[in-house]
Amino acid sequence: MKYRDHKVEDVQITYIGGGSRGWAWTFMTDLALDPDLSGVVRLYDIDHEAAEANEKIGNAMSARSDVLGKWKYQICNTYEEALGGADFVVISILPGTFDEMESDVHLPERLGIYQSVGDTAGPGGMIRALRTLPMFVEFAEKIKEFCPDAWVINYTNPMSLCVKMLYHAFPGIKAFGCCHEVFGTQKVLKGILEESLGIQNIKRSEIHVNVLGINHFTWFDWASYEGVDLFPIYREYIDKHFEEGYQEVDGNWANASFACKHRVKFDLFKKYGLIAAAGDRHLAEFMPGNLYLKDPKTVSDWGFGLTTVAWRKKDLQDRLEKSRSMQKGEKIKLEPTGEEGILLIKALCGIKRMISNVNIPNSAMQIANLPVNSVVETNAVFDRDCIRPIFAGELPTNVRDLILPHIKNHERIMRASLTGDRELVKKAFEEDPLVRGHGISKKDISVLVDDMIVNTSRYLPEYWS
Repeated sequence: MKYRDHKVEDVQITYIGGGSRGWAWTFMTDLALDPDLSGVVRLYDIDHEAAEANEKIGNAMSARSDVLGKWKYQICNTYEEALGGADFVVISILPGTFDEMESDVHLPERLGIYQSVGDTAGPGGMIRALRTLPMFVEFAEKIKEFCPDAWVINYTNPMSLCVKMLYHAFPGIKAFGCCHEVFGTQKVLKGILEESLGIQNIKRSEIHVNVLGINHFTWFDWASYEGVDLFPIYREYIDKHFEEGYQEVDGNWANASFACKHRVKFDLFKKYGLIAAAGDRHLAEFMPGNLYLKDPKTVSDWGFGLTTVAWRKKDLQDRLEKSRSMQKGEKIKLEPTGEEGILLIKALCGIKRMISNVNIPNSAMQIANLPVNSVVETNAVFDRDCIRPIFAGELPTNVRDLILPHIKNHERIMRASLTGDRELVKKAFEEDPLVRGHGISKKDISVLVDDMIVNTSRYLPEYWS
């Protein structure tokens, strides 16, 4: 990297999963809008054709006169070529295909287990982890070999387990996980505040919060706007609007497959006194299965949806068509995406200090009553070449008890992925709140695990067979 006039030039970013037909375009857009950074984005993907498409799209974008950040996009075919001398490594991959995810999400339905996302918690998240984590061992080993001092930014789910495995495989790695779910809850608080007090045009970033928990099961125990405590306002709004919830009309959140009325959040606040800070689809999967995900009617009553893999497959076809259109000249609309990844890169380059939520191994100064080195999500200060976690305090006992079964399962699933131990996977299923809430027998759980492993076996190491 080269520093000149408060700008950083020749930044080397490696994008593992650079053939992405979604997140990559978001990343490109944010890079294009920022005048303080420039350099090279190296696209590495097992799908060479997809990476080649993004190389064309990225370079066409960079050539536009309305682009502020100038970047060269180039395909790399080997780890050495992709990682050598990298300053930052971004990991955003789809582990396997949507055929494997179809088994993850829908096979458990034969036992009455419904999943609204299926990529983090529950049976789907755990089986997805088994095929994802061996890849992350490889990534960590190659990063250690070719760019051990690079900052590694993970966007892949299951977030907590991916970050945990990076540190297990390379303890000296400088890795963290980024997730925008907290931003969505800040937007909800912003909207409720504007509606309740008649204030207009509040910025999401002006909603200050204390974040603590694990990815997709995060919580706020403090929220403020210009000195105003938001908890009483949130409580009063819930008391008045619990039945109808709060409906956003904002970009991706307005999509029928992702929209929710935030009634699960409201109910968790009434039960536990903290603001649950993720989308209802994610939150529901961490809770007992007889609550919010009992059956499709219950899901509908709570005002969120089951995102089917059939929808994801249709969406992929739409994205493939969009990719073809962009390669022929259709321009990406340049407007801020609301993500913070580029801002964090700028902070780590030393351009501007920043505070944001981050997924990293727990230290005593983060969440004292969760296990040390479990991967937690809290706020941290990002500054030149460093991340300093902010003390988040302790979780209330009743919320900690909701989180601990998932942290214990993270350990079981990581060990299983390294050894091929099916009994650890079956134990993790038995202890998962979503599964336990349905009262399913150990025999049925055992058969389900075996069948789900068979359906993802082509992506598992040989020792699983």
